[in-house]
This record gives sequence, C-alpha cells and structure tokens, in this order.
Amino acid sequence: MDVLHPRCCGLDVHKNSISACILVQEAGRVQKHQRRFGAMTQDLQELAKWLRQFEVTQVAMESSGVYWKPVWNILEGQFTVVLVNAQHIKNVPGRKTDQKDAEWIAQLLQHGLLRPSYVPCEVIRDLRDLTRMRASLSQEASRISSRVQKVLEDANVKLASVATNTLGKSGRAMLEEIIAGQNDPEYLASLALGHLRAKAPQLRLALEGKIRPHHRFLLRRLLDQLRFVEHEIVLLDERLEDIGRERPELSQAVARWDTIPGIDRVAGWALLAEVGNTMAQFPTAEQLASWAALCPGNHESAGKRLGGTTRKGSPWLRRMACQCAWAAARTKNTYLSAQFRRVAARRGSKRAIIAVAHSLIIIGYYLQKSQRNYEDLGGDYFDRIDSAGLKRYFVRRLEKLGHKVTLVPIKVA
Repeated sequence: MDVLHPRCCGLDVHKNSISACILVQEAGRVQKHQRRFGAMTQDLQELAKWLRQFEVTQVAMESSGVYWKPVWNILEGQFTVVLVNAQHIKNVPGRKTDQKDAEWIAQLLQHGLLRPSYVPCEVIRDLRDLTRMRASLSQEASRISSRVQKVLEDANVKLASVATNTLGKSGRAMLEEIIAGQNDPEYLASLALGHLRAKAPQLRLALEGKIRPHHRFLLRRLLDQLRFVEHEIVLLDERLEDIGRERPELSQAVARWDTIPGIDRVAGWALLAEVGNTMAQFPTAEQLASWAALCPGNHESAGKRLGGTTRKGSPWLRRMACQCAWAAARTKNTYLSAQFRRVAARRGSKRAIIAVAHSLIIIGYYLQKSQRNYEDLGGDYFDRIDSAGLKRYFVRRLEKLGHKVTLVPIKVA
C-alpha cells in the first residue's frame, strides 16, 4: 500500500502512561522509534518536543475515555492530531501490548486507513460540558421528584392523584406546611392556587394522611436537594447566555434552532454543542444524520436485508433530538406533527419519533449551512403534494360504506 504520511506517530493513551511509536519512511526504508511517557503536563510537553525532533506531521490516538483530552490539549495546534474510534482499529488477536498497539495505530495512519472522529473547537467543547451537565442535573431533578412522591405515598398523602404537578407552586406550599408540622387537611387544601382551587374537596381527602416525623425529615432533605439542583440549572443557563453574548454567532445559531417547532433555547444550546455552529465538518445533511445515528442501519447478507435498526450514536444528541421530536409531534398544524401522524399510523409512534428526529437534524443542518430561519411547510403539506390520491382514498372509504360520491369543485371567489 502507498504511504501517505512518511512521518507519523501512533499513541496508545492510558491514565498514567502513553506509549508512542514514530514511523519515518526515507529512501524506501521505514525507521521505527518507540518511547513511553507519563501523562502529566510536563511529560506531554516532552512528548511534543520528541515529536518535533523527528519532524512528525501526523499523530493518531484512540478515544479512550477522557484520557485523550490532556494529550489533545498539548498537541493541538502543533501537529495534525487524529482521534479515532477504538472499535475501528482493533489489532490482530495475540498481539496485545501497549507498544504494539501504538505501532499498529502508526501503521494505519501511515497508509491513510484511519477515519478521524469529529472533535469540535474549544468553545464548542466548553458548551458540551455545560449542556451535558445541565442534562444530568435535569435528570437528577426528575429523580428527586420521584423520591418526593415515594415519601408522600408512604405517608398516605395522595396529592399526586389530584394535582397534576406535585411540585408546582401550590404543591410546594403544601409540602412546606407539612414539613413545618401542619396536619390539618382543610388548611393545607386552602393553599391551592389557580385551577387547583376548584378541586378543594378532593384535596382535603388526598391530604389526610399518616405523616410521621420521619416523613417530614425526608421531605425537608429532598426539597433542599431539589432547590439546590434547580439553582445550579439556572446558573448553567446564565453561563450559556453569557457565552452567547460574548460570541454573537453562537447566539444566532441557537436562535435559528429555536425557529424549528419543538425546539426551545435550552434544546438549541444542546444541539449546537453536539453538532457545532458550522457544518463544514459534515459534507452533506445525510452524513450528519448518519453520524447522529438517526437513520436506518445497514445489515444485509446474500442480497437480503436482515434489519435496519439504528445504531446507538451519541446518547446526548440522540436523547435531545428525540425529546424535541416528541415536542414537535404535539404542535398544531405543522409539517413535523403531520409527518409524525403519517408515519405513526403505518409504523408506530417509536419509529415515527426517530423519523421526526431525523427531519429535525436535516432541517437544522440546512438552516445553519445557509444561515436562515425555519419556514414551516404547513400541516397540510402531505395532502397538497398528493391531493388526487387523497381524494381516491376517501371516495373508496365512502363507497365501502354504501354511498355514491360525486366530487364537485368549489369555486373560490
């Protein structure tokens, strides 16, 4: 095979050590240089110095947990660094040592057989940290809410059977009084606000329980935890908006995502952090959808298609895209809600959500590529593109019911 990179290096990265192998091809011969380094910043700077001595231009390493990040931080900007999925570069069985792994990576890099992973720029990586932390905190808030409900059930308090949101403004006021020692269901029900006041009789029954000091202690701890988590989420949102003010192009990119039905600013920041604000790294929208694993998989043998299950992809991007797809499916008179109903009728709601999530990613790609806002096609889009077929369908349905149908067009003035 042809050698594309005559001076390259493969790195086998671990928590406390890095095995490096440099391959240099000169006059038809390949020289191999191997060395082991520590993982401290000073050791990584020594690694960079060693690479410069041999005039290395290309460096490749596996994406092993988070241990590749310190190496990337030091080598980025000095060399062309390639991060590779570990599943794509498995070595031949029986040759498993750190030095041999580094040499194998260097050989693949030398012949151009490595497919680099997408590593965004520094500011996008910072956004990923913030949005992923926010997603984790939101999940923790949901878990705490479930624990509150568990304690209330144990105390014979059936507040969730009456109130839609147990931890809404009314629910929290009632819980605070319960924690303070109040047991009178009449008084607790009087704390209801808004539409919940109309359910006062049911509330009085639901709030009559067997509340012990143990339950009050647990509720106090859980509400304090929830208040802390919610405060942290607010701080993260403020930090994201501060970055948007410092980098207007990022705020504009989020605003473009926000024009799509089902996507708000929180989701816009998360999607921006996962795919970036420029689409230069994805030549086509289809490649972005494939990278996000929101398209059918390929499993074919002997000319038979054995399955089309989607790959796992990035759990952060996939989760957010599907959440937005569920929100878009519940909008009124939009293209995405019409697409959901159309696919769900034939394939089920789960496949329909993946289809809508795929459409969201494709739409977002073209919006960011052209720097335009979303313009909806309308909820009747599918009816308009095949109006003749729709007429035949409803005529056949009516004829099966025993009616004779005559279609007369309406003249529009």
